[in-house]
Amino acid sequence: MIKDYVDGKWVPSFGKDSVSIVNPATGVEIDRCPMGTSEDVNRAVKAAHAAFLEWRHVPVAERIQFLFKLKPLLDANVEQLASLVTREHGKTLVEARGSVKRGIQMVETATGMPTFQKGEFLEDIARGIDCVTMRQPMGVFAGIAPFNFPAMVPFWFWPFAIASGNTFVLKPSERVPLTHQLIFDLIEKTGLPKGVMNLVHGGKEVVTALCTHPDVKGTCFVGSTPVAKYVYETSAKHGKRSQALGGAKNFMVMLPDAVMDKSCATALESIIGCAGERCLAGSVILCVGDETYTQVKERMVRSAADVSVGDGMDPRVQMGPVISQESKDRILGLIKSAVDDDGAKLLVDGRIGVDQMPGYFLKPSVIADVTEKMRVSQEEIFGPVVLLAKVKTLDEAIAWINRSNLANTTTLFTQSGPAARKFSSEVAPAMIGINIGVPAPMSFFSFGGSRDSFFGDIKAHGANSVQFFTDEKIITQRWVSDSNVW
Repeated sequence: MIKDYVDGKWVPSFGKDSVSIVNPATGVEIDRCPMGTSEDVNRAVKAAHAAFLEWRHVPVAERIQFLFKLKPLLDANVEQLASLVTREHGKTLVEARGSVKRGIQMVETATGMPTFQKGEFLEDIARGIDCVTMRQPMGVFAGIAPFNFPAMVPFWFWPFAIASGNTFVLKPSERVPLTHQLIFDLIEKTGLPKGVMNLVHGGKEVVTALCTHPDVKGTCFVGSTPVAKYVYETSAKHGKRSQALGGAKNFMVMLPDAVMDKSCATALESIIGCAGERCLAGSVILCVGDETYTQVKERMVRSAADVSVGDGMDPRVQMGPVISQESKDRILGLIKSAVDDDGAKLLVDGRIGVDQMPGYFLKPSVIADVTEKMRVSQEEIFGPVVLLAKVKTLDEAIAWINRSNLANTTTLFTQSGPAARKFSSEVAPAMIGINIGVPAPMSFFSFGGSRDSFFGDIKAHGANSVQFFTDEKIITQRWVSDSNVW
C-alpha cells in the first residue's frame, strides 16, 4: 500500500479503504492506493500552513535553489519515471519519456521566479508621491491531478507555487499514484524544508476537503468538465482561487492546399497518441471540399490500419491501451452509437482483434460521414477514434467549431497565411495550432482552453502562474521632512 507524504515524512493514510492500481496493458494489479479522508487533508494542510509561515520569508533566490537541485535529479531518473508512467497508465515509453521531460521543463522555467515575481515602481505619480507594487505569496495551494499524465500535469502547478513562496498539497489520481512516489523521494533529496510539499491520496472526499478547507487559498485541477466545474464552483463558494481545466472536443480543419501526406500523418498522431487520452488530442477532422475529404479518408484508412498496438514497454509498439475496462466500454459505446444509431460509416473497426489481448486495448477506428448532431461529434471520446466530416468552406468549419461548448484547442492544416490568420482570429478555442497536431504551449507560455474546457480567470504555468499564486499589493507613499513640507 502506498503512503502519503506529509511534513517531510512518509505516513500511512487514515483511510481504511483502498483501490487497485492496475497495469492497463496486462490487467494485473501492481499496488493499491488508499482512499484518504478529510483527516488526511487536515493533516497535510496543517503541515503546509505551518511551513508557509517560514517559507514565505525565505528570499526568492534561495527558494529556487531547491528547484535547481531537483532538476538534475529528475534528469537522472527520466527512464525510471517513464517506465513507471507506462506501467500505471499504459502509454508507450516514447510518449511517457516525452511527458516526463515536459514536466522537467516546468521546473526549469519556475527557476526564473526572481524575474517573474518582480513588482513595479513609478516615481512622482503626483508631486512627491511614489507608487510601488509587489507580489506576495498567499499560503497553501492544492493540486488535483488527472490520470492521463501522471508525471507531467502536477508540474504545471507546484514548482511555480513554491517558487513564489507558497506551500502545496498534491492529490494525484488514485489510478496512477506511483510516479509521484518517486518524484517525492527526489524532492526529499533536495533538502526542501518540511511541509513545503505534501502528498495525499484519495477520491472525491479528499477533493472536496481540499476545496473547502479554510487554510487552502486556491485549487488547481485538470480532468473532465463535470469535475472541473465542481472543483471551481466549490472552491469559489469557499472563497478560494481556482483554475480548473476541463474536457475537450478538438476539431482539426483540413484545407485543400494542405501538404496532405504530412498533415494526415500529423492529424492521426494527434488523435491516437497516448491512445487518445489527452486533452489536446484531435477528434473530428473537418475536410473542406469533396476532394479533400476523399484524400484524407484514403490516407486515414491506410495509416490507421497499420498502427501497432500493444504493451507500451515494447519499443516496437506505437499505441498502448486505454486506462481501464470502464474507459474501453465507454469508447465502444460511442462507436456503436455512431454506426448503429446515427448511420455513420465505420471504415476501420478498432474493436476487431483485441478481445484476446490482456488489458484494455483498442485499435484505432476511423468513422466517416460524421455530422454535427451525432453524439460522437459532440462528446469527448478520450480514445483512439478518428472522426471524418465534410464541410464546404472554411467559414462553415469555423461555425461548427464555435457551436461546440468545449473549446480547448483546434488546428488548421493549410499553406495559406490569410486562411491561418482568419482561423486564428475567429475560432473560439484558446489554444490554436497551424499545421501542429498537438498545440501544447511550452512551459514559458500559459496553458488553458475556453468555454466549458476551462473554469477560472488565470490559466496554468508560464507568466500567468505568478498572477495565480500571488496577490498584488499597491503601496502609494509620500515621505516628508522639515525641508520638504507638503
